[in-house]
Amino acid sequence: MTTTTDTGAAAYGTWPSPIGADLAALHDGRPEYLGTVGEEVWWTAPRPAEDGRRTLVRRRADGREESVLPAPWNVRSRVVEYGGHPWAGTVRPDGTALVVFVHFADQRLYAYEPDAPGARPRPLTPLSAVGEGLRWADPQLRADRGEVWCVLEEFTGAAPTDVRRVVAAVPLDGSAADDRAAVRELTDDRHRFTTGLRLSPDGRHAARIVWDHPRMPWDGTEVLLGDVTDDGRITDVRTVAGGPDESVCQVDWAPDGSLLYVSDAAGWWRPYRRRPDATTGTALCPGRNEEFGGALWKVGQRWLCPLDDGLIAVVHGRGTTTLGVLDPERGELVDAVGPWTEWTSDLVGLGERVVGVAAGPYGGYEVVELDTRTGHTRVVGAQHRDPVDPAHYPRPQERTFTGPDGREIHAQLYPPHHPGHTGPDDELPPFVIWAHGGPTGRFPLALDLEVAYFTSRGIGVAEVNYGGSTGYGREYRNRLREQWGVVDVADCAAVARALAEEGTADPDRIAVRGGSAGGWTAAASLTRPDVFPYACGTIIYPVLDLMGWATGETHDFESRYLHSLIGPLAEVPDRYRERTPLHRMERVVAPFLLLQGLDDAICPPVQSERLRDLAVERGIPHAYLTFEGEGHGFRKAETMVRALEAELALYAGAFGIERTDVPALELGP
Repeated sequence: MTTTTDTGAAAYGTWPSPIGADLAALHDGRPEYLGTVGEEVWWTAPRPAEDGRRTLVRRRADGREESVLPAPWNVRSRVVEYGGHPWAGTVRPDGTALVVFVHFADQRLYAYEPDAPGARPRPLTPLSAVGEGLRWADPQLRADRGEVWCVLEEFTGAAPTDVRRVVAAVPLDGSAADDRAAVRELTDDRHRFTTGLRLSPDGRHAARIVWDHPRMPWDGTEVLLGDVTDDGRITDVRTVAGGPDESVCQVDWAPDGSLLYVSDAAGWWRPYRRRPDATTGTALCPGRNEEFGGALWKVGQRWLCPLDDGLIAVVHGRGTTTLGVLDPERGELVDAVGPWTEWTSDLVGLGERVVGVAAGPYGGYEVVELDTRTGHTRVVGAQHRDPVDPAHYPRPQERTFTGPDGREIHAQLYPPHHPGHTGPDDELPPFVIWAHGGPTGRFPLALDLEVAYFTSRGIGVAEVNYGGSTGYGREYRNRLREQWGVVDVADCAAVARALAEEGTADPDRIAVRGGSAGGWTAAASLTRPDVFPYACGTIIYPVLDLMGWATGETHDFESRYLHSLIGPLAEVPDRYRERTPLHRMERVVAPFLLLQGLDDAICPPVQSERLRDLAVERGIPHAYLTFEGEGHGFRKAETMVRALEAELALYAGAFGIERTDVPALELGP
């Protein structure tokens, strides 16, 4: 742990900090995709210093953590590009482990026996020369049948939308490694998107979630229920929950054979139970204006986990989240105690224990276990250890601002903070307004060393959960319907204006920053200096050209997303042009930094290149940095270091700050 002893007043943005870009990069990412193998808890973990791969970690009975797969094995699925649960495991009768996993490089399923001396992963699925090939996610091991059942995404042509998705059974004996015909399809592809099957306790019924274009899964999904025959087929499939305007984000089974699901039918994602002898579901937490689910960006997310004793573990909250234990018979909900303000959609059960991934404002993501009998919580894996004196961490403030028409805007404020420095009495601090991706997403209230990188140097950060964000109910989420580029821009500007008017931020030194959909918001904000005159902006792997996005320049999952965010293209074509930042570049007066991964299939480089070309043509000061081998979301340590230092250099120049600890950023017309 490093500390600093410098003290006294110093200009904002000039403070020395032990939180370097390299430190922030090495602590980027979190444990994800928890699962159990016998009594052991396993998960995937980021390795930024190892070319950005994700490894598989097991926690042995004695508490030791060990990486199951060495480099270059990378446990990560590309289904719907955002991926999904990429592995499954079981314990064989002889006590040894068997795992199957997706390797990112070729997207094949592999089987691996980590306890067998000299064993190596062996492929279970073939390669395909068509389009982007075969991809797999959300595997469910059926050792009794010698199969693994999982989502298959199969490309049928060269276009990103030439794709079909089914649930398929893959033999564990490797017979399908070179033979696509050996893969047994369990469902048809009448629905564009599907999650994996969830089997009832007796194995006789299977449930899954499906949806179709132009809906996104947070707009409307259906729960399909089918019967499992003795020979492993799915028959008599019927719809039992959901609809065009009802989002079901998870389905599972209680030990008594009741179907459990999370639906926003009443305006908030809440848990429901459909008993075996019932024809409809019953809300288990009626009247609670909280979210018990979230946006289904990745196949296999779990906000709800049935336990062996009939209780149900749930992640719930409004804005922030906590872990609770629900008694479905009494309707009682008891929350776990601890410092965590963000629990992710990664719950697994072990008897009467539940394990999840959680973080707090002063601690990073770690694997936490709750014993429901005693109420005791403990960290069991990936334990957060402070890499610097935590006195350098920011002190978050949860704020609610007032936007246009008096609407509420939720945000998290991180003022500049340093244990040895304050700003001069006659100076207000610079701030950066952060817009999150999605745009159907939100900022968690959790320690982020990228935020601390700026705040510990004297630059404030405001994370804006603008209208359209999850965590505040369907009505708040629907504010962005056909209003993308309007509501998000106005809400970020309202927060910036409020910070300036209340004397929290220097009105002349406020920047805007975002990645993906947040990159769109940042770019769109720079084209609207009349809404708020930002000093500069950072635009990271952005959406920039709506017409291109709607006509083949993105992947299948989001190819119709603009139908709800902007409106049907055939009905409002002019709106696609009017909202696109590329068509408003004559209004941009502030410098910007543009960061782009060259392997990005979601927001392709061609869109950033158009923005760069227009900036050159119009003489707008800017820098364009590209990164080989990076897709949508930077994962390599060296990439994150370069990007973060370039961002700080941009702000130093725009805010008039003297810094010599980062390379100068050369801005060209």
